[in-house]
Amino acid sequence: MKKALIIGGMVLLAIGGVVVYTLGGAGDFIRVQIEKYGSEYLDTEVNVANVELAYGEGRLTIAGTTIKNPTGFSNDNAFSLNDITLDLGDITGEPYTVQKVLIDAPEVLYEVDTSGKGNLLVLKDNLSAKLPEPGEPAPTTEDSAAPGPKVVVENVTVSNVKLRLNFEALDTSQIKLDKKAYEVTLPTFSAGSIGKPNGLPAEQVGGAIAQAMLDNILVQAKKEAKDLIKDAAKEKAKEKLAEETDKLKDKAKDKLKKLFN
Repeated sequence: MKKALIIGGMVLLAIGGVVVYTLGGAGDFIRVQIEKYGSEYLDTEVNVANVELAYGEGRLTIAGTTIKNPTGFSNDNAFSLNDITLDLGDITGEPYTVQKVLIDAPEVLYEVDTSGKGNLLVLKDNLSAKLPEPGEPAPTTEDSAAPGPKVVVENVTVSNVKLRLNFEALDTSQIKLDKKAYEVTLPTFSAGSIGKPNGLPAEQVGGAIAQAMLDNILVQAKKEAKDLIKDAAKEKAKEKLAEETDKLKDKAKDKLKKLFN
């Protein structure tokens, strides 16, 4: 065996970060790897405040993670995540198991540019361009001459997402939105399992988790955006109908006056 027992390819989810860590070098090493690979995969700046590995409890906690907006959008963060917790499972052999990844109360910005393209979609496209197709090996680099251990994540749960919708850059003059910035809390959702049944190479797990999370949030973000715009369109239609009704009433009054005068 290696000098220290490999306990998994623990990778961070929303960052698309990739990390294989050993008992000999925990927190700071993981933090640096998440920032390095997360920034590379998402093509934007990823920062992590702290990583804590509780050996006795079999738990990894990543605190204070931020992901900047991609190029072409505001200087705000697309993601701000307080704590991401990984509960480790079977570490006796491959595929190594992560029982649960919990992302609690992340703040997510869904912003559109002047063309209507969303920042989260850009991040997803950046990530998809770097990830191999299912079953294909990840591109090898100088840092990863040999494939990492296989990893299975039983469940990824995202709870209490605070979603901010921002349409400031989009021309909505025809709809006349009362506000171009909204905030909603999304219900808890499961992004499912990752790597079943045989496991994914550790260097692909983080990106796979990030992709699953982005897919789910994008679906909900688009639904919220469509509902808001649909409601605004309905209000405009009501106003127009009222205006037309008033015009018809005025015309009717004029005709009545002509008839009885």
